[in-house]
Amino acid sequence: MQPRAWTFEELLAGATRSAVHLEMRDVYYSNPRFEAWRQGQRVDWADRASWWRPFHQDIADAVGRGVRVRRARVVCEPVSEYIRWEHYVTEANVRAGEQVRWLPRRETGSLLMPGRDFWVFDDQVVRYSDFGGDGAYVGEEFTDDPGVVALSAAAFERVWERAVPHEDFEIE
Repeated sequence: MQPRAWTFEELLAGATRSAVHLEMRDVYYSNPRFEAWRQGQRVDWADRASWWRPFHQDIADAVGRGVRVRRARVVCEPVSEYIRWEHYVTEANVRAGEQVRWLPRRETGSLLMPGRDFWVFDDQVVRYSDFGGDGAYVGEEFTDDPGVVALSAAAFERVWERAVPHEDFEIE
């Protein structure tokens, strides 16, 4: 399945039409920003320099080139503390130009989805992300197999159609 290894940055920089991301975990690895949020620290959205990261610039650059960047998150409800934080910090993704939607897991019963998070770039390459049971990132795998790419892209679109736009998705 691994035709060659690209970096995320290379794939996004080379995208000309679309980059879509499906996330299906309720907990990812802990990080300092999550831990700070857990301690009550909040982002000063007016101070862009304090939260803007290279990732956000990469997204903004892609969107500026006309690439449609979309992210769909499938989540259990009630949501985990980690997803509560992700919902909060998604403001940064939106400000970078990403479109984000959320789909409660209970609404996915009739959907067939790969069992791994993934990105699809221009309907040409899939980058799968692998995580351990504790949410720690353990690696990635790439494929440009047309059949696998088509299945992944179709799975994303089915989720996207049902999902709720970020600004309308309320976390209780």
